[in-house]
Amino acid sequence: MDFSLNQQQIELQRVAREFAQKEMTSVALEMEEKNIPLPKDWLKKYAEMGFLGINVDKKYGGLGLSNLEALLVIEEFAKVSSAVAFPIFESCVGPVKAIEHFANEDLKIRVIPEVCKGNIIIAVSMSEPNAGSALTDLTTKAEIQGDKIIINGTKRWCSGGGHSEGYVVYCKMSEAPGAKGIGAVYVEKDSKGLSFGQQENLMGWNGVPSADIFLDSVEVPKENMVVDADGGFKKLMEAFDLERCGNATMCLGQASGALEQVLKYVQEREQFGKPIVEFQAVQMKLAEMAMKVEAARLLIHRAAHNAEEGFPSIFESSVGKCFSNETAREVVASAMQLMGGYGFNKEYTMERRYRDVWGWGIAGGTIDIQKINIASAMVGRRFNQR
Repeated sequence: MDFSLNQQQIELQRVAREFAQKEMTSVALEMEEKNIPLPKDWLKKYAEMGFLGINVDKKYGGLGLSNLEALLVIEEFAKVSSAVAFPIFESCVGPVKAIEHFANEDLKIRVIPEVCKGNIIIAVSMSEPNAGSALTDLTTKAEIQGDKIIINGTKRWCSGGGHSEGYVVYCKMSEAPGAKGIGAVYVEKDSKGLSFGQQENLMGWNGVPSADIFLDSVEVPKENMVVDADGGFKKLMEAFDLERCGNATMCLGQASGALEQVLKYVQEREQFGKPIVEFQAVQMKLAEMAMKVEAARLLIHRAAHNAEEGFPSIFESSVGKCFSNETAREVVASAMQLMGGYGFNKEYTMERRYRDVWGWGIAGGTIDIQKINIASAMVGRRFNQR
């Protein structure tokens, strides 16, 4: 058991940190102020740097590195903002990995290299108006008709909705009850019958567009099947265990970035004739924040390391996500308090961290649902919530 990063990981982390801090800070401010997604020219630069598809197989245009390397890069970008990190998140721990692991080879070749080149972004579409935590209550239906799949339904809370070029849509594929009938289909943005609602006006996550998706007899080739209803939901949830680690890392990035920011601040800000870091109360708060950040990082990295090149366990990924979601909120709140009026001022970005960090404890399975997952894994069975 080795808790240290190897030389390659350290170098990758350094490159990601320098690029994110030097290049993306001003971009993040513009995305926040205008509530716009990452401009396409920057997406291309991400691709040139190898930040898209870090843990995707080289034959599909990725770097072929591990999940841990991908999470290291996501954290460095998330320190700047959720918005600038989001395309990396989607390419490394989101729907692209589900396509890579479960889709047919033709779909993989058609889609994944385009993501890694920065030509397209793929989003996942899971939730519906009456199916969020109760995901098995999906009503969006996909029906196979010859060599086509016909999809009808409404999806909600799709991060990237309306702006992403493709969507991995979770839907019912049979009349089998609960999870047994659920699979996923890849749908291009320009598909006939596909439309989007107005952009959501969220508390945070400016620069990460979100909108309802309407599917009115959307027709796609049968080859666009990602997973069918035969064990499909189980496969999708396995892929989602990796996305939980990505979600946790987006939270961790907010917390570790807040800690770095406030650590600099308390050594510069003077009150009563000396830097406020000299006050014991501030020192105690810094130590508490550091312990939470370190613990969150270790839990996330444990899940990624133990999964090797596959998907993490539901227990380890849920523990990592739940702990990170909760403690990141505490760390960012403490940092904002230490900065006083400056923390409350939009110019200094700490209040943006505070708004953004709350979203990650809702998205990708709420904190409470993670605790149910953890308990289920501990006793070895799923609980009937109905």
